[in-house]
This record gives sequence, C-alpha cells and structure tokens, in this order.
Amino acid sequence: MTTNPYLNTPFAPARPRMFNTTVATVIWTLVPLVTLGLAAAVPFVVAAVKGVVKPWLAITYVAGELVIFVGVFLVSPKEGDANSPLAGLILILLMITAATHTALLDNEKITVGK
Repeated sequence: MTTNPYLNTPFAPARPRMFNTTVATVIWTLVPLVTLGLAAAVPFVVAAVKGVVKPWLAITYVAGELVIFVGVFLVSPKEGDANSPLAGLILILLMITAATHTALLDNEKITVGK
C-alpha cells in the first residue's frame, strides 16, 4: 500500500484565539474606550503574549500610542488658545481606532501581523 503525504501529514495547529467568549470580546473592546486611550495598546500586547499576533504589531501599536500622546501634549491648548479641539479629536480618533482594531483581533479575514 502506498502512502499519500497529503493524508498522513498532521493538521497545522490552529492559530490561538484572543477571545473565548463574546463577553470577553466586548470587555477587551471597551478597554481603550474606558481608559480614554491610555490603555489602547494593552489588548495588542496581551495578544502578542498569547501568540495571536506577531510582536512587531504590538511594538508598533505601543510606539504609535506614545507618539500620539506626545503629540497631544505638544498641541494642547495654551492660555490664549483655549478653544482648540485638536487634542481631543486626536484622542477620540485613537480610542475609536484602538477599539475597532481590538474587535478585529480574532477575525480570520485579517492577516496583517498574524
């Protein structure tokens, strides 16, 4: 009897999952929103530790968050410019982006960084 390499090879291990339940998905997605963006990179660091994403993605997210916060503090309104909404807008965009990306961590169609 001949052996078929396609039938005898073991299945590739499944990629680890970030979320086990829907409740976990909701809680992790709310982390960047509840912390006002201060913990926007935390879900990506946890995902990198679990092996869901590659470490370079988490490092990029941490660096991006630091750049955004430094930029927000640099453009924060001075005494004569109290009506400038730019810093708040940048933080809101960070919160929305981080929450969206966190919700997509277990999506099989997304392959960047996995």
